[in-house]
Amino acid sequence: MKVDASTLYLIDQKDGLGLEFSKLVSMMNYTRETTIQAVKDLTIEELDFLYDEEANSIGMLLGHMAAVEKAYQIETFENRDLTDEEFSRLQAGLDLGSLGQEHFKGKTIEEYLQVLSDVRNITIEKFKTLPDEWLYEQTPFWYDRPANNFFKWFHVFEDELSHRGQIRIIRKMINKPKK
Repeated sequence: MKVDASTLYLIDQKDGLGLEFSKLVSMMNYTRETTIQAVKDLTIEELDFLYDEEANSIGMLLGHMAAVEKAYQIETFENRDLTDEEFSRLQAGLDLGSLGQEHFKGKTIEEYLQVLSDVRNITIEKFKTLPDEWLYEQTPFWYDRPANNFFKWFHVFEDELSHRGQIRIIRKMINKPKK
């Protein structure tokens, strides 16, 4: 789904989506657009920058965003946990740490943005097939407490917002000498 910049600040009806999905996607679009603006001109060196040996790089955080969305597609659209194979494929992005540092290295911004776009397109296309009522379906979630699909997808973009803030801090750190 191409984001119309002229309606970026409007939470309103989106073509092909029910009203509730439109509201959710409006917020997801704004979040994604501001993430893209924060990273669009970064070099591989900047994407791979690690302030210290335990840090996340910007590339790692972008990989994490894509992995989280893919995991929530499986959890909510298929109503199941990840298989061992799926977890293995997404683990570097979900867990980050040293595995993420190894996996998310040497990639261009175009590669990261393409993966984010591909995953998002799958999300939006599936949203188009679901009734708004699906967003309110409840299942046990964290700490075995009930959550609905609306909350789960709110969490996907809330996680992205949080990491976008981290990206902005890392960008400032890139040009600061270590003490």
